[in-house]
Amino acid sequence: MKMEQVSDNCYAVLNEKNLVCDANSGLINLGGGVVIDTQSDLAHARQMIELFGKVWPSMPKRVINTHEDADHVWGNQLFDGAEIIAHQTVPERMKEVADPKESQKLMHGVGRFLTRILLKATHPGVLAAGEQLREDYNFDNIELVLPTTLFDERYELDLDGTPVHLIYVGPCHQVGDTIVHLPEEGVVFAGDVVFRLCTPMGWTGSYEKWLQCLDLITELNPTVIVPGHGPVCELEGISEMKAYLQYVRDESRKCFEEGLTSLDAAKRIEFGPYGEWRAPARLYMNVERAYREFRNEPPDAPWDAARTFDVIYKVAKAKGIEVEY
Repeated sequence: MKMEQVSDNCYAVLNEKNLVCDANSGLINLGGGVVIDTQSDLAHARQMIELFGKVWPSMPKRVINTHEDADHVWGNQLFDGAEIIAHQTVPERMKEVADPKESQKLMHGVGRFLTRILLKATHPGVLAAGEQLREDYNFDNIELVLPTTLFDERYELDLDGTPVHLIYVGPCHQVGDTIVHLPEEGVVFAGDVVFRLCTPMGWTGSYEKWLQCLDLITELNPTVIVPGHGPVCELEGISEMKAYLQYVRDESRKCFEEGLTSLDAAKRIEFGPYGEWRAPARLYMNVERAYREFRNEPPDAPWDAARTFDVIYKVAKAKGIEVEY
């Protein structure tokens, strides 16, 4: 984990492995301090606080959660007394998708011999994901702390005269997707609508909505973009992300019209230049999302998480690459 100054008053904390749960956070060093997203477990959240403390010695007055996923909200409990701001959908969605109990059960189970044997036989992808997470994370003692200041389409903060715009753009990656724009600083904190040098994962939303969001960021013309995952970038990161989504959707359409399943399509579609990104076998999720749209299924159709991790595992094995999430 490292801290990087991205403008006069904005900083990013970046998780350099760039795998699942390796989320980024931001600090706006104005108006009492604003932290954007709070990491995946308490140890990482404390490390983030220590790094930001080199710039802002007291605890920040505000926290922004860019969406509801666990890796962006599980450090909330360490910001006692802070105002926590998010889109109005986020509290209920956090209860649904960020309940720590299942992740705690997985992490403990992976450490037990008999559970490992059972998972290897029934859900090898879940086992692989759990083993990967155990290298860096511990989800014990996490308490779900929900946002209390909620907004609809837009919300504006005035930090010592510097405007900060919270813009609701979801659902793209998740229902509550929000970007944080500081026009005077030329910075966008993008949350998980932008993945950089790692394969995106979309749980709820549509290609159309996601591409529209990327176009919006381009129109804002920031100098610096802090993605939800991956290194800081300029607008080239948006162009690459957009090209990836368009490529996968187009290739998925060809496979769908041939009658292939989404798994077989993911095995067939070439990674192309995106094979160098982390976790390229996440491709399956993006193919399946395209298939759901081709079948006119609702954008919030639920995922079977265990099956999803198993299928990503199968795609990686079929393509002869390392299994990673």
